[in-house]
Amino acid sequence: MSVATHWGSFIAVVDSGRLVRIEPRDDDPAPSPIGPGMVKAADDSARVLRPAVRKGWLNGLPRIHDTARGADAFVEVSWDDAITLVSDELRRVRSQHGDSAVFGGSYGWASAGGFHNAQGQLQRFLALGGGYTDSRNTYSTAALEVILPHVIGGHPWSYQSRMPMWDEIAENCELVVAFGGLALKNSQINPGGLARHQTQNLQRRCREAGVRFVNVSPIRSDVAGFLDAEWLPVVPNTDTAAMLGIAHTMLVNGWHDEDFLRRCCVGFDRFASYLVGELDGIPKDAAWAAEITGISRDAITDLARRLATRRSLIMVNYAVQRADHGEQPIWMSVVLAAMAGSMGRPGCGWGAGYATMDATGVAPGRPSVAAVPKVSNPVADFIPVARIADTLLHPGKTIDYDGRRLTLPELRLIYWCGGNPFHHHQDLHRLTRAWQTPDTVVVHEAWWNTTAKFADIVLPVATTLERDDFAAGFSDPHLVAMPKVREPEGESRTDHQIFAALASRLGYEQEFTQSRSELAWVRHLYEQTRTELGGDAALPGFDDFWRNSTTELPPLTGPFPGSFEALRSDPRRFPLPTPSGRIEIFSEEIDSFGYDDCAGHPTWYEPVEWLHADLSARFPLHLISNQPASRLHSQYDNGGHSLSSKIRDREPVTINPSDAASRGIENGMVVRVHNDRGSCLAGAVLSDDVMPGVVQLATGAWWDPVRPGLSGTLDRHGNPNVLTADRPCSRLSQGPSALSALVDVERYDDPLPEVQAFSPPDLEH
Repeated sequence: MSVATHWGSFIAVVDSGRLVRIEPRDDDPAPSPIGPGMVKAADDSARVLRPAVRKGWLNGLPRIHDTARGADAFVEVSWDDAITLVSDELRRVRSQHGDSAVFGGSYGWASAGGFHNAQGQLQRFLALGGGYTDSRNTYSTAALEVILPHVIGGHPWSYQSRMPMWDEIAENCELVVAFGGLALKNSQINPGGLARHQTQNLQRRCREAGVRFVNVSPIRSDVAGFLDAEWLPVVPNTDTAAMLGIAHTMLVNGWHDEDFLRRCCVGFDRFASYLVGELDGIPKDAAWAAEITGISRDAITDLARRLATRRSLIMVNYAVQRADHGEQPIWMSVVLAAMAGSMGRPGCGWGAGYATMDATGVAPGRPSVAAVPKVSNPVADFIPVARIADTLLHPGKTIDYDGRRLTLPELRLIYWCGGNPFHHHQDLHRLTRAWQTPDTVVVHEAWWNTTAKFADIVLPVATTLERDDFAAGFSDPHLVAMPKVREPEGESRTDHQIFAALASRLGYEQEFTQSRSELAWVRHLYEQTRTELGGDAALPGFDDFWRNSTTELPPLTGPFPGSFEALRSDPRRFPLPTPSGRIEIFSEEIDSFGYDDCAGHPTWYEPVEWLHADLSARFPLHLISNQPASRLHSQYDNGGHSLSSKIRDREPVTINPSDAASRGIENGMVVRVHNDRGSCLAGAVLSDDVMPGVVQLATGAWWDPVRPGLSGTLDRHGNPNVLTADRPCSRLSQGPSALSALVDVERYDDPLPEVQAFSPPDLEH
């Protein structure tokens, strides 16, 4: 049977209801190894088999700071009792504290599928019930999402259809400079599902066409070896300074595109005054940039010359904006591309997020596909997604956000469905303290991961293998049928079934389900999509689609709104959706906010934590907590592929041999990574792929604290977010600054504690 996931489409082999293996499809040129690893996790001991309630909560112990979330035993209950507990608690919180006391942001990827979209199901359910406090933006790209509408206009994600695609790059571009790299491991995934992987072959085509690549990153392997990229190791969090040094070199040598800057941009003169030091007495020249970034003055000068004299493309990866002042490298990369002379030319100019998802740079988009109908949320309150701990710890506090003043609401009930905050949030010990404050935490989960263990009520959900659906990936030009492969494990139900039962108790089942079964919903959404795209001429009927498993959507054709090519040709006729109609090198709007950490033009701000900070005397290594190669975020950390990557059951941490030698660390040793926020164990991998002074520990290992709830307790498994700071990158976006963290690493010679991340809590019946 066909199986569509965030990491590709596969064939599932089932024998007598048991999942035997998962095989790649023949038409996928670069299948992800995560898929076959799903078999190990399908029915392992970590599955949540029955509804469970935390013992302390069930016994009515005080639901405040001294509760035992994370360390308590659970009592398994019937579905009828579980539905009663959740529905009664929703009624109580709404009646006593108001609808805004219910938090339903539930940020996370969940699993692939158009109908069984966990966040869509949850938000529909909560909105119909009176409303909820929502979250805004993403942990992945919060700074980018807020800054780009000011600079180039449009929806935060509209840049995806406005930047060059890989085939255009191969045909027209000569030089690609990638800030933050182009790690192929990231391109194995795509939100919503994926038919087949294309990025690797498209990158190869670019190299075969003669395109040269420059990797500006602390990690050499952030670019595939077959690209033969030039590596410029850069001190983490200094990309903005590197770009400013390049820009200054262009300006003083007259290499910048004066015509494009004059006709298609606003504010360059004010930015140039900053660049040459008229505003602060500091010219941002190549020598200045070299001192900050570790890239030589000559290399910066040479790169400026090549960018200005060749058909060039500046790429910026998402990682560079998950840091202190993360808006700045995004904004500055646009300005640098505008200066370089290739902005708005075929296959050249600027783009973001290449290789972070397979569809990025593959296609400019896909036609709209019908999804679970949204319901307007009656509650206007929202929080920036990465400020959940602040909200729980400091209700009533006022914060800045994109020119607004937000008052953080008091949250009494957290309903989490389709995400894992104990994976993606920073400073997990702080989050643990915050997590004790609400009255109740309800979680839908398939496995006893950390989020489930820190809940009060855990409702077991079916996995993507255990329900009917269809996949429609981000920008992926395919729909993939997802017939149920096997029956749900234990007493698991789908999210939709759970919400339908709750809606029935709360009196709005008809509004929620619209009297459709789940398969009827899948058919309805497909046929709605088919009708909107033109009927038989666009897509086959549902029965044919379901039988054949995959169908191709009609392609989108340009021109797309906000085209830089159109802007270059005639800025008056084709203005951008910005206040000026042009690229805002200086933003009057941002300047009016008066933020001391985000001026009206791109600016170098020294990070709070970086290798030149005073703190580096105590913690001399910069931690890169990037995306893993062996799983999607924390998904399927208990899968076969992720487990095979562990070292003595711990997540691998990569360290430069020179840094390892000075600490007596050898390859394969278990080490302790630590700072003032926390510590974790990991398995050492020695490699000169990371520059000296840097260690790399991927996100997504299920957090495994020795003493849950005790601040600073050792993590046995290797989750880097015990080390990262829960600090907004600026007042503009309030995004996370996970990649601004200093640590040290030492040998761990004590007896190794057993990893218990994949063990269920104590369960009573």
